[in-house]
Amino acid sequence: GVETETADEVVAAEARLADADLETTGVENTLCCYAEKTETWVDAPDGIRWEWYVKTGDAEQLDNVVVGMHDDAGSCCG
Repeated sequence: GVETETADEVVAAEARLADADLETTGVENTLCCYAEKTETWVDAPDGIRWEWYVKTGDAEQLDNVVVGMHDDAGSCCG
């Protein structure tokens, strides 16, 4: 995956991927792998899944759980 510094960078990456006609999951706030994250996923042409994400906090959750769609106001996991 690609770790970014901010949620805005995740949103910008998702927009570039969509502009390139690649299907993404959209930008979501998730709990996964003991972290709170803002992320988007894309399947590369070779079939490998890539994640663009920013870690926004710690969590007790190992399994991936979507807690909401990311909003442009920058709040996480609401």
